[in-house]
Amino acid sequence: KNGLFKLYGAYDQTQFKLMQDDIDIPEGISFQLKNKNFYSNMNYEGRLGERWRLFAGGGYAYSRTDIAPHQDQIVSEERSYHAKLKLSKRFNSRFKLHFGAEQFITDFTETYSSQAASTPFSLDAGFQNRLSAAYAEADLIFSRKLAVKGGLRGEYSQIFKEFTLAPRASIAYKVGSNSQFSLAYGNFYQLPDAEVLKFQPDELSSRKTEHYILNYLYSANNRILRAELYRKSYRDLITYDTDQIAGSTDFQNNGNGYAQGFDIFYRDNETIKNFEYWLSYSYLDSERLYRNFPRSATPNYANAHNVSVVGKYWVENWQSQIGASLAYASGRNYTDPNRPGFLQRQTKDYLNLSLNWAYLISPQQILYVSVNNAIGYKNMNVYQYASTPNSEGIFDRRTLRPAADQFFFVGFFWTISEKGTDNQLDNLN
Repeated sequence: KNGLFKLYGAYDQTQFKLMQDDIDIPEGISFQLKNKNFYSNMNYEGRLGERWRLFAGGGYAYSRTDIAPHQDQIVSEERSYHAKLKLSKRFNSRFKLHFGAEQFITDFTETYSSQAASTPFSLDAGFQNRLSAAYAEADLIFSRKLAVKGGLRGEYSQIFKEFTLAPRASIAYKVGSNSQFSLAYGNFYQLPDAEVLKFQPDELSSRKTEHYILNYLYSANNRILRAELYRKSYRDLITYDTDQIAGSTDFQNNGNGYAQGFDIFYRDNETIKNFEYWLSYSYLDSERLYRNFPRSATPNYANAHNVSVVGKYWVENWQSQIGASLAYASGRNYTDPNRPGFLQRQTKDYLNLSLNWAYLISPQQILYVSVNNAIGYKNMNVYQYASTPNSEGIFDRRTLRPAADQFFFVGFFWTISEKGTDNQLDNLN
C-alpha cells in the first residue's frame, strides 16, 4: 500500500571462435571467447509517514570470461555486491533533504597461462575491495526561477586505505517560461581499472575528476534546444613505463589530463507537418598524460567533431514512415612508427548515410526495411603496423575496416500491449 518492491534478474552466455588476421602472423591468430554473465537486483521504495521516503536495495553480479588468443588462455571471474539505503524528507515546498549509504564489494581473480614459450607457465592475479560510501544532498527552491542543489559524498576504499570527500553543487535559473540556465560543479573519484588492481600495486590512490558544466535548455511547442559547455580536469591518473601491463610493472599516480568542449542538440516536431528531425553537434578538445604515454596527447578514442542528423516523415496515404540519418565523425589520432612522434597522425573521417522505411501493417505490426551506409562510403577503423620493420626499414601496415561497407535489414515488429495501439514506430530511426 505504501511502497513498491521490485525484483530483476538477467543471464546471458556467449561463445564464439574465429581466425583473426594479423600482419605479423600470415596464417592468422586463432581467437576463442566464452563468456557468462548473471545480474540480479531487488529494491523497495515507499513512504515512511507523511514526509519521509525510503529506498533500499541490493544487487549481485557474476561474470566469467575465458579468452584463448593464439597459444594463450586468460580466465577471469568477478563477483560484485552492491547495497544501498536512501532516506528523503520534504520539510516544505522549498526544502528537501536526501541522505544515505552504499557498500560495494568486488572480488576479482584472473589466471593467465601460455604455451607459446619453450617452458609453459601460468600466472595468478586478483584483488578484493570494499568501498563504503555515505552522502547527503539538499534541494533548495528559492523562488519560481531559482533552485539550488548541493551535496557531499564520502568514500573509503579498503584496497588503498583511502578516504575521499567529494562536494557537488548545481544551480538552475529560469530566464523565461520555457527556458533555463543551469551550472553544475562536482568532484568524482574512481578506482583504477581491474587490469591495474589485479596486481595489487602499492601506494596508489583513486583517480580524481573535477567537472564544470554550463547548460541551457529551451522546450516549447514540440521543439527542444539544448546547449552545454563543459570543462573536466583529471588528476592522479595511472602511469607506467612498460609496453604491456605485467606483474613487474611500476604503477604511479603521475598522470593528468583534461576534456573541454560543447554539445548542441535541436529537435523539431512542429514546423513541418508529419515531419520530425533532430540535429546534434559536439566538439571535444582533450589530452591525457596517462598509461605509458611519453607525453600529453589526445587519445585515439577522442575525436574532435561529431555530427548527427536524423529525419522522419510520415506519409499518411502510404501508412508509412520514411527516414534518413547522417552520421559524421572527424578522424582519430594514431601513431605511425615510420614517422617521428607519438599519436601524430589522424585516420580518415567517418561518414554514414542510412535510409529506412517503416510500413504500418496494423496499429501494432510494422514491416521495417533499412540500408546502412547507402552511398557505400569506405569507412575504416584504424591501421595495424608490423612489430618489426621490413628489409627497407619500413613498418608495413594494413587497414582495419568494417566487415562490410553496407548492410541491409528487413524486420517485422509486433508490439503486444493492453491498449492494442502501442508500437515501435517512434523508436525506428
